Amino acid sequence: MEEKREYFLEQAGEVALLQLYADGFEELSLKDKMSAYWLYQAAVSGRDISYDQNHRDFLKIRKILEKIVTHPQNIKPLVYQKVLDYTKQFWIHNGNYDFFTGQKFVPSFGFQELLEATRAASRNEACSEVRDEKELVERLTGLSRTIFDKEYQPLKTNKSPKLGEDIITGSGNNYYFGVNLEEVETFKEKYALNSRLAKIDNKIIEQVYRAGSKNVNPGLYAEPLRKVIHNLQIACDYASDSQKRALGHLVEYFKTGELEEFDKHSIAWLEDGPRADAIIGFIEVYGDARGAKAEYEGIVGFVDEKGTEMMKYLSSLASYFEKQAPWDGKYKKEKFDPPVANSVNLLVGVGGGGPIPYSGVNLPNAQDIREKYGSKNFLLHNVMKTRREADMGKSAAEFALNEEEKDLQKQYGQQMELLKVAMHEIIGHGSGRKNPNLKDDPSKYLKEYYSTLEEARADLVALWNIFDKSLIELGLSPDQRLGEACYRNYVRQALVQLRRVEQGDILEEAHMQAIQLIVEYLRRKVKVVDVVEKDGKIYFWVNDIEKMRRGVGELLSELMKIKAEGDYPAIKRLVDEYGLKFNPAWRDQIMQRARRINLPKYYAFVMPELELVKENDKIVDVKITYPKDFARQQLEFSGIK
Repeated sequence: MEEKREYFLEQAGEVALLQLYADGFEELSLKDKMSAYWLYQAAVSGRDISYDQNHRDFLKIRKILEKIVTHPQNIKPLVYQKVLDYTKQFWIHNGNYDFFTGQKFVPSFGFQELLEATRAASRNEACSEVRDEKELVERLTGLSRTIFDKEYQPLKTNKSPKLGEDIITGSGNNYYFGVNLEEVETFKEKYALNSRLAKIDNKIIEQVYRAGSKNVNPGLYAEPLRKVIHNLQIACDYASDSQKRALGHLVEYFKTGELEEFDKHSIAWLEDGPRADAIIGFIEVYGDARGAKAEYEGIVGFVDEKGTEMMKYLSSLASYFEKQAPWDGKYKKEKFDPPVANSVNLLVGVGGGGPIPYSGVNLPNAQDIREKYGSKNFLLHNVMKTRREADMGKSAAEFALNEEEKDLQKQYGQQMELLKVAMHEIIGHGSGRKNPNLKDDPSKYLKEYYSTLEEARADLVALWNIFDKSLIELGLSPDQRLGEACYRNYVRQALVQLRRVEQGDILEEAHMQAIQLIVEYLRRKVKVVDVVEKDGKIYFWVNDIEKMRRGVGELLSELMKIKAEGDYPAIKRLVDEYGLKFNPAWRDQIMQRARRINLPKYYAFVMPELELVKENDKIVDVKITYPKDFARQQLEFSGIK
């Protein structure tokens, strides 16, 4: 049956759409299935919030596109296909900013074609609220620059603004309205994570995402958050006492917006170990150039007990790896609770969690909670497996320098990828401690560079420890050559990732900056990475594996010190020197080579779907299905049947 599975469904632009399978769901207890079902509904209920956070026009645009694609009558077939293709891209990236690079993309159709398609949809009573011709033209004209003008707000997150702009005014996201960086820095935020700052009547107001309660007025997106709350409350009926406590604090957080409730939720979530689990809320700050405001995301999955064995082994070694860390002893944890680590099969990811999900997750992000209570890790097992099935070794076949490197990747690639991601999440993010004299979280001091530092630090922790003999002794690594495969693959990724950056010569996204920072530091300062040209193609080659490991330790020690001390000037110097700029000629070649072998920029997923099974009005089961239809699923997430 495994061999007959259909993973690749279609190509949407340069994104491959894959069906995600969640093996083992049928074996869960009915209680766990019910919990997963209602957590799934809760996650999807808040999906609109992330669209609005990404740009103030995105929800309006999405609704117009969805009206057109669901009412194709009387629309020219070629125009309809262009609109459908663009709509799929819009769903994939939660707007028209590239999910990773944050660069804007525009459709292949023009304004007039969109106007005619919208008119036709209006005649089909799809857009009855804009049936007046004048109103229709005015509405589309008001959205035209956001849709068609690539130079208008070209970046969702702009950490390198041009002259006359700052990182707030130069970014297209909707975390701020009418304010600049200087004004933001002088304003004292109470709800930094889950609010928007807006200037109204010349006064800065903190607009909080919250549903409201008896004593608290509703805020932004109160209605979707009420739906999230409703579904979470039903999920509580199927939860253990500890999970019920965690969900209860999350409900209060969504009602009031109070970060104290979110901290309580995070602590209770760490203490909880349910089979069906979720990450729902305002979590990651990658989309905000300041690294302060978080995007809504919803991730729901269930623990894969067999796959979790490796995670638990690694978790048990966390204290050992902390002692082996190359940084100064004063930045090492003295009290070390092993982090919770689970291999998880993803059921759904929306907002910041999909439809392009990450491979792994480590939470909570707050350093104080991590140090005092530990962390929890999700390694998204089925996501990684499905990507591997789709790639089939194409990337290494094209971008590895020689047969030795290709053979290394073929022999060790699958196990190496799992181990590297697991170590990044479990050992990397959860390691180290800040200087006790630092009053606030390090992110407050390191600002727009914090996410880049933290992703680089976690990668370096994995790279530093990948050769450790304890991994071989526990059966997590077959031999030392897995470490070599990891090093060569990591350096190669600094080139391969450039295929995603269509414009310019600057990286804006934190994960991409982290890889660039590490490899360029190793190439230019440690001089352990050679640029090799062979048959007219560019390759990266590690000339000394042991020397690379020493360079990894050197940079890791420096980043840990910067984080622990909150040293903004130091991280700015490092990122500006090694992490921002790349060679555009290399990028152009990499893009051509990737297109020639049909290597997608990203893999996006059609999620499994859950359905209640009833007998005589009694729920007797939850059925899992695999729809294999991306457009239909996204429309259903939008409430369109």
